[in-house]
Amino acid sequence: MDRHLAEHAFFCGAAPTLADIALFPYTHVAEEGGFTLGDYPYILAWIARVQALPGFVPMD
Repeated sequence: MDRHLAEHAFFCGAAPTLADIALFPYTHVAEEGGFTLGDYPYILAWIARVQALPGFVPMD
């Protein structure tokens, strides 16, 4: 994921798609499962881009 996001803003192009929606839920809470996202700067930037989208509703 991180390598792909190093060259692309989203997973299937310049705009978010269903791929981003499908990958976001588990990825943004990966640290709860023991994965250190700090090692993946492009994933962190992608998470921020998704969260900044108009109409984004955070999950509890």
